Amino acid sequence: MNNIDSVRKNHPLVHCLTNQVVMNFTANGLLAIGASPVMTASVHEASDMVEQAQALLINMGTPTDEQVEAMLRAGKRANECGIPVVFDPVGVGATEYRKKVAESILTNINVTVIRGNGGEIATLAGSTANVRGVDGSTSAHPKQVANKVAQKYNTIVAMTGPEDVVSDGTRTTIIRNGHPFMNQVVGTGCLLGAVVAAFVGNTKDYFESTKNALVTYAVAGEFAYAEAGHRGIGSFQIAFLNQLHRITDEDVKQNQCVKI
Repeated sequence: MNNIDSVRKNHPLVHCLTNQVVMNFTANGLLAIGASPVMTASVHEASDMVEQAQALLINMGTPTDEQVEAMLRAGKRANECGIPVVFDPVGVGATEYRKKVAESILTNINVTVIRGNGGEIATLAGSTANVRGVDGSTSAHPKQVANKVAQKYNTIVAMTGPEDVVSDGTRTTIIRNGHPFMNQVVGTGCLLGAVVAAFVGNTKDYFESTKNALVTYAVAGEFAYAEAGHRGIGSFQIAFLNQLHRITDEDVKQNQCVKI
């Protein structure tokens, strides 16, 4: 069983090619769960750096041409080394450029997990999607959309929303934990991609680890709201990092609400 306690024991190194808006929050969140972050995005060292990592996160939140090239190089090298790749197609569907970037990544890299919101996953599925900047939702059935994208790209899909869905195209898990305040703090979605990378970088059971990452994250969000939600989202953000640092596998077992 790959869980938060195991991640803390093994300290997986996660190479993050990620959103510049949330780099600090992402690094601190990885440290909070016991993982080790490295955030370099230089095209000159991306493929070399990933060789040292247990997982690679590709997040296209603030894409530039040089960063996209670094993503492609790192992703290809990760595939050659057997290192899992988590892809967060932030804002795909908002612009044609983002669509092209996502298509290039998914065409050239074998992605282990795609982590996105309803609008992003629906866009990849070719379904009805509501995308406004980097926020997105869909009126399509979440389970069907997640299954379609998982089958299309031969990957695991972690789709977040009012209920989170994890699917590999055959197996599907619905997670009913979390709190709406998690959508009010910039970077919680991006950090989740990094947390998923830490979990899948710590095992070969990628489906189970993706599910465990989402459940752990969502339960930590509930704990954070109970602790500091009454003080507002600024206090909630700090409490959330604290809860990621404190949460145990036993906490998750006792509070998870999962439907298979």
